[in-house]
Amino acid sequence: MKLAYIGTYPPRECGIGTFTQNLAHAMLKHGDEMNEIMVFAMNDYEQEYHYPPEVKLTIGQEQQTDYLEAANFINLSGADACILEHEFGIYGGQSGVYILPLLHRLSIPIITTLHTILDTPSYTEKAILKEICKMSDKVVVMSRKAVKFLIDIYDVSEYKIALIEHGVPDIHFDKEQSRKEYRLNTKKLLLTFGFIGRNKGIETVIKALPKLIKEHPEVLYIVLGKTHPNVLRHDGEEYRNYLQVLIKKLKLGDHVLLLNEFIDETELFKYLSACDIYITPYLNEAQITSGTLSYAMGSGCVVVSTPYWHAAELLAGDKGRLFDFKDSDGLALVLNELLDNPDILNEIQKKAAAYGQNLIWPKIGASYTKLISNVLAYEKPLVIKKKNAIDPLLLPPFSLVHIKRLTDDTGIIQHAKFGIPNLKEGYCLDDNARALLMVCMSYKQKKDVQALELMPIYLSYIHYMQNDDGSFRNFLSFNRNFLDEMGSEDSFGRTIWALGYLLGNAPNDAYYQT
Repeated sequence: MKLAYIGTYPPRECGIGTFTQNLAHAMLKHGDEMNEIMVFAMNDYEQEYHYPPEVKLTIGQEQQTDYLEAANFINLSGADACILEHEFGIYGGQSGVYILPLLHRLSIPIITTLHTILDTPSYTEKAILKEICKMSDKVVVMSRKAVKFLIDIYDVSEYKIALIEHGVPDIHFDKEQSRKEYRLNTKKLLLTFGFIGRNKGIETVIKALPKLIKEHPEVLYIVLGKTHPNVLRHDGEEYRNYLQVLIKKLKLGDHVLLLNEFIDETELFKYLSACDIYITPYLNEAQITSGTLSYAMGSGCVVVSTPYWHAAELLAGDKGRLFDFKDSDGLALVLNELLDNPDILNEIQKKAAAYGQNLIWPKIGASYTKLISNVLAYEKPLVIKKKNAIDPLLLPPFSLVHIKRLTDDTGIIQHAKFGIPNLKEGYCLDDNARALLMVCMSYKQKKDVQALELMPIYLSYIHYMQNDDGSFRNFLSFNRNFLDEMGSEDSFGRTIWALGYLLGNAPNDAYYQT
C-alpha cells in the first residue's frame, strides 16, 4: 500500500509529530510486503525545518493555498489511503477549519486519528469535527470514553469508530544500569516529562514534597521537558520561573530538578526505566488522550496521576494510583504509602508492564494496517463532498492595512468613503468591539504583530465608554464628545462577546489585569 500522512512531523518538537513518525514507521512493513509512506508536514508560523526524505510537501498552518496544493499532490500521487492526525491547534483558521477544503478534495479513503475530543465544544469546534468524521471512512480514538463522546455528542455512527490505543516504542533498559548512568543509585526518583505549561500542575507535586521528604529524604523529583512552544510564544518562561521561585521558597533545591530539554525517545526511556514512580499531575479532567501516560505505562512504570479521563481509564484495575486535582496532601499520602511498601510498588509495576506490552508500536501499527486493508477491501459508499461557494485561491491575502488607516489613538473610525476615513462620523462602541474581536482572532491565527499593537487601542476605547454602573455609551464624536448616555443592546452584546474572546485568548497575562 501507498499511504499519505497529514500531521506535524519531526524535527518539529510536537507530540503529534512524534506520534505520526512512529505510526508511519510502524506501518512500513505489513507481513512480507513493504508499504510506501509519504508525509505532508504541518509547519507553524513560517518556521522552516529540515525534514527527512519521507516528507514530500509542507503545509503552512495559516496558508490556505498550501492545503489545496497538498490535496492535489495526494490525489496525483497514487496513494491508496490518507491518514489524518487531528489535533486542535495544528491546523489553521478558526478551530482548524482550513483542513476541511483539503479533505473535501481527496479522492481516496481517509482514516482520521482524533487526539482530542471535547465534551463541551464550541459551535465551530463541533461543526468542524463532525465534518471531519463525515468525510472519514474510519475514525480512530484511543479510549472508550472517546468512543462514547463521538456517538453521544458528535453523532458519529459506531461502525465508523475504531478503538486503537496510543502506541509506545518497544524500548527497554535495565533499571539499575540506567540509575547508575545518571548517578541516581541512592535516590528515590519521581519523574514527569513532556511539554511544560500551567495546565500540567507541576506545582501540585512540588507542594507535596515537604511531607514526602520528611519520611523519604532521598526523594528526587525530575521534571523533564521544554516549555510548550505556544506557551513560550505568548508568555515566555513565566510558568517555569514561577516553579523555580516555589522550589526556592520551599527549600527544595536538592530535591527538584527542572530539565529544560526535548530529548529523543531512547534517552527518554532511560529516564523512565530509572524512575520509581511516574507522576501526571494534570489540572484538567478533560484530557481524552495522554501520550506521556501511555509511554510511562509502556515502559512499565508505576504511575500516580490525577483522574483525568485517560488516566482514570488506563489505570483502572490497580495498574496505578489516582489522587484529586490540585491535592498536594493527597498526593503526599499516596507517594508515602508506595515508597513505604516496596511489595505494593512492585505489584503495580508488574501489572503496568504486562499491560504496556499491548501498546508497543509494532502491534499498534499492525492494527492500523489491518483497519486500512479492511477499508480498501470494501466498496466505499458514495459521499457527497461540498463545493466551496468561493474558491479560496481567489481570495486576496489577509491584510490589516485598511484597519490601521481607520484607527487613531482613540479607536477605529465608524465609516470611510472608499479608502478614506470619514472623520465626521466619529467613533462607536459597536465598531471598536468588532475591531477588538477581529485583531484578537488575527493574532491568534496569524501571530500578526500589527494586530497585537492595535489590541490595546480598541480595549482602551471600550474602557473609556463604560459607565459607572457597568453599562456602556456607544457614540463618541471626533472631537471627543459623548453623543449618548446609554448605548444599544446590540453594541453591549457585541462588547461582551469581544471581551470574553479576549479573556479566552489573551496574548499575555497583562490583559487579565485590565
